[in-house]
Amino acid sequence: MDILLLGSGGREHALAWKLSQSPLLTNLYIAPGNAGTALSGKNLSISVNDFGAIKAAVLEYHIDMVVVGPEDPLVNGIHDFFLFDPDIQHIPVIGPVKKAAMLEGSKDFAKQFMIRHGIPTARYQTFDRSAIPQGLRFLKSLTAPYVLKADGLAAGKGVIICKTLEEAAGEFTGMLEEERFGTASQKVVIEEFLTGIELSVFILTDGKSYKLLPEAKDYKRIGEADTGPNTGGMGSVSPVPFAGELFMKKVEQQVIKPTIRGLLADGIDYQGFIFFGLIKVDNNPFVIEYNCRLGDPETESVIPRIQNDLVSLFQAVARQTLETEIISVNPLTTATVMLVAGGYPNQYDKGMIITGQEQVEDSLVFHAGTKLNTDTGEPVANGGRVMAVTSYGKTMKEALSKSYRNAAKIDFKGKQYRKDIGFDL
Repeated sequence: MDILLLGSGGREHALAWKLSQSPLLTNLYIAPGNAGTALSGKNLSISVNDFGAIKAAVLEYHIDMVVVGPEDPLVNGIHDFFLFDPDIQHIPVIGPVKKAAMLEGSKDFAKQFMIRHGIPTARYQTFDRSAIPQGLRFLKSLTAPYVLKADGLAAGKGVIICKTLEEAAGEFTGMLEEERFGTASQKVVIEEFLTGIELSVFILTDGKSYKLLPEAKDYKRIGEADTGPNTGGMGSVSPVPFAGELFMKKVEQQVIKPTIRGLLADGIDYQGFIFFGLIKVDNNPFVIEYNCRLGDPETESVIPRIQNDLVSLFQAVARQTLETEIISVNPLTTATVMLVAGGYPNQYDKGMIITGQEQVEDSLVFHAGTKLNTDTGEPVANGGRVMAVTSYGKTMKEALSKSYRNAAKIDFKGKQYRKDIGFDL
């Protein structure tokens, strides 16, 4: 089977690494990929949103299946593009159609979906530029801290938590009037703040049934003890110690099953991953957000724990026979530490030579923002989040110890990473 994987981050390297282990795979192509995915398949210099070029590659390389890693092409309708083109409509796409991807593409759409289907979530209201006075009044009805969310896609950075009403009012007005997150903040969701501890839960669904995958906890803030601005993610661990069997049963009964039933009731066809960003409040799960794909850096902790053949699981999604599959999970803990460029998540440099990978022992290295130097063939930094180091351990402490030991061996100018992943567990 020949597969095309779309994306270029750490999530895609982890998926490429796993897909390449399947005896069902003949050739793997990654568009555009990075220096790490080139180790598992052939990179194609194609943007994930260039649907015409993707179609051309699918036909040229006789692709049998397309797996979509990031959210952008899903929200932009890559699956629909395939469905409505007679030349390629027979090729299965692992990733939801545009309407289903709006669970991530619009915070307001997701909140309406949750309210409609009785899925526990925080109280909220949505406002556009014409309704700033009403939004300020709603803020006054809440108690600090205050949660502001850009309605659209903002690369994981469109959420602001404000400690005071004055700060919240200023940020809310700025998000709308100045479009601080571009078109993503043409509408802003104001939510009540929920006090609890967060985790990420994932399923793979064929639209009728689903399979629960290992859960994870990620760390979004740039600074230790969860300080500083949000990033795309600084590290993750799986499993999550506080997500015991009883709690996960609540997650299935109160969140996952109502979501699948809601999609069916709304006539929304969904094939692919669903990410549930949850918060545990008084031992009950509340949904903070949906994503229409796997999280990153959670993927780098979750995928190494899945013992199934991933190609076989994707075939079951395409055939809508996922119900017959049994997910096998490695009982060991995995811990991921993300190495990022100096200055990230604000302005940062690119092009720094990366060294020390060959010294890594007993850990997996997943490339995120990297590319190969065309002259030397060396990997160089090409993004804010550069590399993820993932390790197995009998305990979280053991897994983290390995990841930190190897993170110290990899070097590039300005390298930084959080040294307290798992601090709250």
